[in-house]
Amino acid sequence: MGKKYIRDHWKVKYNKNGYPHVQQGWILPPERMEEYDPFILMADDWFKRGTFSDHPHKGFQTITYVIDGRLEHTDNNGGHSILYAGDVQYMNAGKAARHAEEAVEDDLIHTLQLWLNLPKALKQTESSYQNILLEEAPVVELDNGFIRIYSGEAENLKGPMDALVPINMFELFLKKGASHSLRLPRNHNGHIYMLQGKMTFTGDVTLTKTDVGLLSYQGHAADDETDILHITAEERSRVLIYTGKPIGEPVVASGPFVMNTEEEIQEAFQDFRMGRFGPSSQ
Repeated sequence: MGKKYIRDHWKVKYNKNGYPHVQQGWILPPERMEEYDPFILMADDWFKRGTFSDHPHKGFQTITYVIDGRLEHTDNNGGHSILYAGDVQYMNAGKAARHAEEAVEDDLIHTLQLWLNLPKALKQTESSYQNILLEEAPVVELDNGFIRIYSGEAENLKGPMDALVPINMFELFLKKGASHSLRLPRNHNGHIYMLQGKMTFTGDVTLTKTDVGLLSYQGHAADDETDILHITAEERSRVLIYTGKPIGEPVVASGPFVMNTEEEIQEAFQDFRMGRFGPSSQ
């Protein structure tokens, strides 16, 4: 059994944008996206209504985690939902998604949004959405803590997220002084984001609130090989853990689109201008 360790880490830097996009920070800065495969970027946002009104996407998936406030989602497939703290929404943008993500009424909403790439063979799939409510994600009770499983498998339990590119998404809570050894696929790239507290990870790397850590991986390992990420809470702590198998394809991202070539990006913009993404979602 090998070890997962933190191969790089940093603290998120925030921009105070004013109204309505009050504050934003890059958990995974887009200029380093080649390091995150299959992930592209991850944002930490505080916003009021009017920030993320009707807009298009193509060629990737999103995973939105609500930290606080009420998040209202509408899309041009007729979907509508309101999510609360601890809820997650998965979206497959596929060939043409058009949606809005808004704060409800006068809420100040706080969300984390992760972009997950699609392989070329799946970029023309139909758009779809899945809500994973807090109470629907199974929880494994640990000594002095718990793991909530939104996607993938941990401690012999599977999460409900049905992503086209399967990933692990876990939330781990530990009381002060508690430790846990988490088994993760050896060939999965991934990262952790500290929501609260102070934790020490394999290799004696200590991270605190709003710290990000990139996880080690061996891309050529077999799918059934695993490594252990050892975690100790120096104080009462929560951390989000994301891992996924790299896709290994060229990535070109521009605005709301993620494709394999610049030509495909220009086609996506043209399709949107020509109305091929359908009517407004609002």
